[in-house]
Amino acid sequence: MLFARQIWSMFDYLDALITGFLGTVHWTWRSIIFDVPWYTNYFWGLIIISLVVWGLEVLFPWRKEQPIFRKDFWLDAFYMFFNFFVFAIVISGVYKVLGVLFSYMGINAQTLAVVDMANWPQWLQLLLFFVVLDFVQWFTHVLLHRYPFLWEFHKVHHSVKEMGFAAHLRFHWMENILYKPLKTLGVMVLGGFEPEQAYIVHFAAIAIGHFNHANIKLTYGPLKYILNNPVMHLYHHAYTIPKGSHGVNFGISLSVWDYLFKTNYIPESSGQIELGFPGDETLPKGFWGQLTYGFKKPKKEN
Repeated sequence: MLFARQIWSMFDYLDALITGFLGTVHWTWRSIIFDVPWYTNYFWGLIIISLVVWGLEVLFPWRKEQPIFRKDFWLDAFYMFFNFFVFAIVISGVYKVLGVLFSYMGINAQTLAVVDMANWPQWLQLLLFFVVLDFVQWFTHVLLHRYPFLWEFHKVHHSVKEMGFAAHLRFHWMENILYKPLKTLGVMVLGGFEPEQAYIVHFAAIAIGHFNHANIKLTYGPLKYILNNPVMHLYHHAYTIPKGSHGVNFGISLSVWDYLFKTNYIPESSGQIELGFPGDETLPKGFWGQLTYGFKKPKKEN
């Protein structure tokens, strides 16, 4: 009986793996051919947001000497689609399998629920959803800088030498492995509830992330203490960081966490600073080299 149950479980895992993979492939294709509701079409949504922010970079450049097709522009453009779609397809079945495993272990959305917001006003649901997920990402981002084995993967994102909107999605695929479960945990804290209009949050996060990396000078006035911005985030990518720190300005969409936890740092706003990190010349320049970076013993940095 036990053996039969184990065999049945294996079939459940295999079915979840295949279903998750094929489902994501099918959804992505339907998005490409406009066969999904517009507000769930992240494929064309990403393209439209990217073109708008890039257009603003061209019209109102902060660093006027920076080329329109800056250094590694096409590499970053490829990363946008790889991390947002190709990797999502590859890993989707694995996440489906984990869902089945958790169900066998008796873990579900209600297990860790702290807040039940199903009957809250829509705007409040969206706001809390946005704030909780952003804090989880801020915390995850801090971990990527604080722990050396995680920093090895995060170096790919910090290898950007000229900042532009597409640098937003240049990151090692292993970051998804860390971010996704923790974001899922954040949703579970909310009782597993994702607001019906959560697409507003997702599109807003893409737009804010693009602007934060763009060659545009924005600070948002008094709102700079709430919203992350290009001036603040540029210093996150600075080659030279305050002595004794693991980094600064970790905010994703919101800057408020950095001000609350004293990790904010904006000494000036000329935009003329060197980007990268000590030893970045040893990091592979091409996509395939960066794809496997972090799994080998790192070279000693000077």
